[in-house]
Amino acid sequence: MELVQRAAEQLQPFAFGPQSVLSSTGTGEKRCDTMSTRNRNAGTDETLMRSPRQSSGSDGSRIFVDVEFASQGAVLRGRLYRPPGSEPVPVVVMAHGTSATITMTADRYAEVFRESGFAVLLYDHRNFGGSGGEPRQEINPWVQVRGYRDAMTYLESVPGIDREAIAIWGDSYSAAEVIVVGAVDERPAAVVAQIPAIGAHLPPPDPDGALFFALRDTVRDGSIDGGPRDTTGPLPVVSADQLGMPSLLTPIQAFRWFIEYGGRHGTGWENRVTRVVPSTPCPFHAGIAAPHLVHPLLMMIAPEDEMVGANPEVSRAAYDSVPGRKELVEIDGGHFGLLHHPSVEFDQASTAQSDFLQRMLS
Repeated sequence: MELVQRAAEQLQPFAFGPQSVLSSTGTGEKRCDTMSTRNRNAGTDETLMRSPRQSSGSDGSRIFVDVEFASQGAVLRGRLYRPPGSEPVPVVVMAHGTSATITMTADRYAEVFRESGFAVLLYDHRNFGGSGGEPRQEINPWVQVRGYRDAMTYLESVPGIDREAIAIWGDSYSAAEVIVVGAVDERPAAVVAQIPAIGAHLPPPDPDGALFFALRDTVRDGSIDGGPRDTTGPLPVVSADQLGMPSLLTPIQAFRWFIEYGGRHGTGWENRVTRVVPSTPCPFHAGIAAPHLVHPLLMMIAPEDEMVGANPEVSRAAYDSVPGRKELVEIDGGHFGLLHHPSVEFDQASTAQSDFLQRMLS
């Protein structure tokens, strides 16, 4: 605890949210290899949802409106993007990866999807950014999976949305989460898993599906409270000095990306996190869910992914186990390359995803 506390104190200069505490195919399978390229409680602060960029398009139409919906005893906040027109349109539900907030490049993907004719619901996970929830900065994957399901429920009451054409999108840790959501919920019409952090190791064998059924039941109504043995942190999200300031994410590429994009005005990002993975009847592992995913899947992986928890071989094994329609894209740039905007990797990823969504949701 002394080491973690010292890390927190030394990271004082790297806090970027207002009032920061740490202020411092089967059938239809398609594989595609891209070209090599180089490369305080924020939940009550409405200002965190305001982007420095305009919320209206060049034609005067409004690109997005701020929205909120209930989830797991908290209010989740984000943006609802709408394309021009009045007809019901397909929608993409988006949330970012570990501790990142909506204006850390995820909004750029949302803009591309809107330009392609989709509505987009982009929101911050519970306990992060503009969303409510306590304890602040705490990640619980089961809670975040339920957040996706609550987002889809919210959209069922929104006019102008095609309820039969809902896609779910995630990056990194949330990419693993959308695989789980897609396997336990019948509503998604497509799943986009961008550089999924499924794990460092393969899941335990599940020959009779017993683990999956336990996972499904836990998502739906199981106990997901964690205790001290299930908790990592609080500690920095990233650090340039792993000996003096150990962090949750250790690669220097993670430090560079979070400090650059989280450090921008208005993101609401804080370099502080606690991760809770409760002791449940089934471990949280998207590889257990993947064999039961029947909705169309686009998975994007980085062969040279530097994140231990995003082992490309584990992601490929999960992909191979999916029985339904699926497409795999391998992209250069490591774990964070396609989160740099503008970049060749961003253009490749967003184009491939828009194409997939148009084919699956049309």
